[in-house]
Amino acid sequence: MTSRTVHLAVYDTFADWETGHTTAHLTQNGFTVKTVALTADPVTTMGGVRVQPDLVLADLRPEDSELLVLTGASLWDTGDDLAPFAHTARAFLDAGVPVAAICGATAGLAREGLLDDRAHTSAISFYLDATEYKGGEHYREADAVTDGDLITAGPTEPVAFAREVFARLGVYEGEKLDAWYRLFHDSDPSAYEILSA
Repeated sequence: MTSRTVHLAVYDTFADWETGHTTAHLTQNGFTVKTVALTADPVTTMGGVRVQPDLVLADLRPEDSELLVLTGASLWDTGDDLAPFAHTARAFLDAGVPVAAICGATAGLAREGLLDDRAHTSAISFYLDATEYKGGEHYREADAVTDGDLITAGPTEPVAFAREVFARLGVYEGEKLDAWYRLFHDSDPSAYEILSA
């Protein structure tokens, strides 16, 4: 299987648990996950894990990636430090390369105007309303939402988030995608047989 590259944005306070299913199963299915940060300096996740970035954001080009993944972080709500990642998300979407944002990253995309005309979700509608974005009519009460090349999810839905990523990238499809979700979201043991077939 040819390796395809997915980029995971990393920054101080990023919510490391939100993308564990996504990155683990992408890696197991022939993808390479590379971390990208504002600088080459290590970052520390919300869980206290230090991560050494693979590359800096200024060097990331949409044509070198299959997907940009943005996680939640305290920094999304305390200033504009992470705005460059939202700008990069715009460049990805403009180039037709998917972006997946979960939790606080959805607020960053809202501030960038990327949710104004796309179906999306987040933690709760009034969380995004606080960004003064113009996309409230497109908000969906759902675990995760895919609208074209944009995937969004709330902070309590890392499994639904992963499911949408897998569907968009063709990692799992149809019955296998459903079985994967039932196994990891619902602890349904009958899904094992389908996944192992």
